Amino acid sequence: MMSTLTKTSIREGEAPSEPIVPRAKAGRTEPRVPFGKLALSYVTKRFNGTQIPVIESISLTCYPGEFVVVVGPSGCGKTTLLNLAAGIIRPDDGAVTLDDKPITAPGPDRAMVFQEHGLFSWLTAAQNIEFGLKMQGIAKSERIDRVADALKMVHLSHSGKKYPHQLSGGMRQRVAIARAMVMNPAVLLMDEPFAALDAQTRFLLHEQLQDLWMQTKKTILFVTHSVAEAVRLADRVVVLHAHPGRIRTEIKVALAHPRDPHSADVAHIARIVRREIEEEVNRVNAQLADEFRAGTKGDLLGDGSVDLGGGI
Repeated sequence: MMSTLTKTSIREGEAPSEPIVPRAKAGRTEPRVPFGKLALSYVTKRFNGTQIPVIESISLTCYPGEFVVVVGPSGCGKTTLLNLAAGIIRPDDGAVTLDDKPITAPGPDRAMVFQEHGLFSWLTAAQNIEFGLKMQGIAKSERIDRVADALKMVHLSHSGKKYPHQLSGGMRQRVAIARAMVMNPAVLLMDEPFAALDAQTRFLLHEQLQDLWMQTKKTILFVTHSVAEAVRLADRVVVLHAHPGRIRTEIKVALAHPRDPHSADVAHIARIVRREIEEEVNRVNAQLADEFRAGTKGDLLGDGSVDLGGGI
């Protein structure tokens, strides 16, 4: 039976059902206190020195423990959204908050994983993971324990003493994920972290990321060009308009984790997401063609009397 699928724009303030956790002494359950709620409210970011928006009036809330994946055509502002959430850049209009507190700069409550791992070549895997803790002044004994836990979490317990050049591409990216997770951030931001990997390695890392997320229940905002990747991982897929970036639609993926990427349900939802992106690409191409014709009519092509195709 095909799983439930909803396509919607979530209203501001609307959240998925809160997970229930036991209250040990009282012997009953109660909603978990929200932690890791990332909200972008009517956010606009313009190109430097211009009035041209990269993204315009975007409102997007990632609720605690939710895995949100953003997809869309190239140039639609996906990475700009992540940079705003990370505090690397500031919005020109609107607000970005984490647990209702304004984000004005990078901080340890948000960790970023990039397409390129960015590991220090002169440090071992364990030392790379430890680096952020050291900069925060965490005691050595605690650093050792936390690094060991992080290596175990990404299945690299026996590779802590290896240098980046001694690791495969997939292993280096797992070290980058461990480096982010060891800081215990409220939100994990991921910018096409598996794009440079081969298909088999990417498949395995999807499985491991799902397992990691199910263990930690971190809020994740993930950017990708891969529809299959988005549907396999996401609780919700956000499709962006382009030129400027706006939210075109949001698709809730009501499938249990971990997911079989070859299942009929996943394939069905992937077709829906892919259709949305294809329609957006066609819209952008048609718009660009109209603008080109309007801007060059009677100029580049003259009056039409020249036989441009003669002899072909």
